[in-house]
Amino acid sequence: MSGQSADDSGARTTSDLVVERLLEWGIDTCFGICGDQVNGFFEALRTHPQMRFVHVRHEENAALACVGYAKFTGRPAACVATAGPGAVHLLNGLYDARIDGAPVVAITGLSYHDTIGAHFLQDLPSDRLFEHACLFSERIMGPTHALPATDLAVRSALMNRTPSHLAIPIDVQSLTLDQDTASPKNVPGHLSLAAQPFIVVPPEEQLRSAAEVLNACERIAICAGAGARGAGDLLEQVAELLGAPIVKAGLGKDCVPDDSPYTTGGMGLIGTRASHEAFENCDGFLIVGSATPYYEFWPKPGQARGVQIDLNADRIGMRYPVEVGLVGHATAVLEHLLPLLERKSDRSFLQRAQDTYRRWWELIGEQASSSGTPMRPQVVTWELSKALPEGAIVTGDAGTVTAWGGRLRLRKGMQYSFSGTLCTMGSALPYAIGAQCAHPDRPVIAFTGDGSMSMGMGELATLAQYDLPVKVVVLRNNSLALEVWEQTALLGNPQMGCELHPIDFAAVARACGLRSYRIEDPSRAETVFAEAMAFDGPCLIEAVTDPYEAPFGESLQPTHAQHIAEAFGRGEPAASAMARSLLEPDRVALSPALQQHHDDLAPYQ
Repeated sequence: MSGQSADDSGARTTSDLVVERLLEWGIDTCFGICGDQVNGFFEALRTHPQMRFVHVRHEENAALACVGYAKFTGRPAACVATAGPGAVHLLNGLYDARIDGAPVVAITGLSYHDTIGAHFLQDLPSDRLFEHACLFSERIMGPTHALPATDLAVRSALMNRTPSHLAIPIDVQSLTLDQDTASPKNVPGHLSLAAQPFIVVPPEEQLRSAAEVLNACERIAICAGAGARGAGDLLEQVAELLGAPIVKAGLGKDCVPDDSPYTTGGMGLIGTRASHEAFENCDGFLIVGSATPYYEFWPKPGQARGVQIDLNADRIGMRYPVEVGLVGHATAVLEHLLPLLERKSDRSFLQRAQDTYRRWWELIGEQASSSGTPMRPQVVTWELSKALPEGAIVTGDAGTVTAWGGRLRLRKGMQYSFSGTLCTMGSALPYAIGAQCAHPDRPVIAFTGDGSMSMGMGELATLAQYDLPVKVVVLRNNSLALEVWEQTALLGNPQMGCELHPIDFAAVARACGLRSYRIEDPSRAETVFAEAMAFDGPCLIEAVTDPYEAPFGESLQPTHAQHIAEAFGRGEPAASAMARSLLEPDRVALSPALQQHHDDLAPYQ
């Protein structure tokens, strides 16, 4: 693997051994930035071309690219950064991996082994600093420690779906085997690359108890999250048997296609009225792989009898007082549960959900037909949805773009993810870099906003440098628009600190070597997206959109509408535009909250 003969095996360095072991584990892609405290490791990367190295522009994006790689493959990639600030920059991406359950292997430099803690240059103890973000974080003590530490790091990442971290002092990175001595406990040849795949299925009696609960209910709603990804066909079979709508938490968007006859789309503030209506009226609740923090939109405790499927036993009953918890992989659990379920003859609950979902999509279609400027974001999502190539991977971002991403219509075979519980702004582009490196033959689209894009514009140069044919779609509204709506809807406060200085993203992309497009006229959206998706290379599409288009009007709760009215009364400068958007008649018709507070909001139109 190293390209060196047996005669010079003693000259292999700690870094050589780590890189070679990662390759043996099948980890062949590494994202990062070099630096003086990690350059010994970079020599190993130079002499092992089997390890693909991708030079990103910011260390946080190296870790986020690993998360994107893992989310769309289930396999880890590696990221590398120097000591001190480089290591600190990795942390946010590693927390993203930890919280969203993505396996990643991080490598950082350290000061010289005998100057650690002595206020040397960039002397931060990254092994201790990373202990909370990474389930496994260890300092490599020498070449003979390299293989055991690397094996444990990879096994922990795979087994626990979390990031692992190896910190290597700068001098230890280049230390050779013949300069080190193994302890008596480090028995030669004791390590193995034995695989560790496993499938967890709960006991038969638990499955029967779960079936009894679900069979006894009349109106069942399903909430599917990230843990349901890959179990879509089985979810639809369960939904058919139980007459149950499938509501998708944000990270479960691609668990079933958006045109499935069983789904009602998303939930929470960025969800659909159909989803919330199902939760409000169900008497049975099946949670599959979701611990969404927006569980205030779920059925009220005690309203519905609950069953929960989750691979993490500590999440059973964390969000809802379920009667039966089924610990295991969603696919395996559903396979065993299906034969125990009884088909419900009354389909009215599902049919009502389907009808409301259809009305919601009709509303989105009407909004997307608008010819006004600045363009409504629904124009972008409607036309982009039609232009998405088969098998597309779409990466989303944090901001109002999260809500608009929920309005993309994914077809079967497409994948989607974003920074879910951590909500990292600027994650769409590095996620897309990781996804494109993992799937060079699949179309990858980064769907982002101007606030998030301005955080990571340097990665446009990464796309150009490696000719990664990612299509970057930027919603430009010169505002941190989600914060406008959150400050008003959640707190009743007028907006503060949300304006963005305009950036010509199309020009920036061209300066980085990408083809670029700008859409200002809604009538051009269809043509531009078709041309951009057909282009054989990286490109950016900048869409100038209205910052005051309500991203969650039909899914507001009454307290949110009340808070917005309070913010308007306290001097919200965009009250008129926001009120006109909220009180669009067809939107009000779908929103009990807007109906309840219509008279409070109407004076501001």
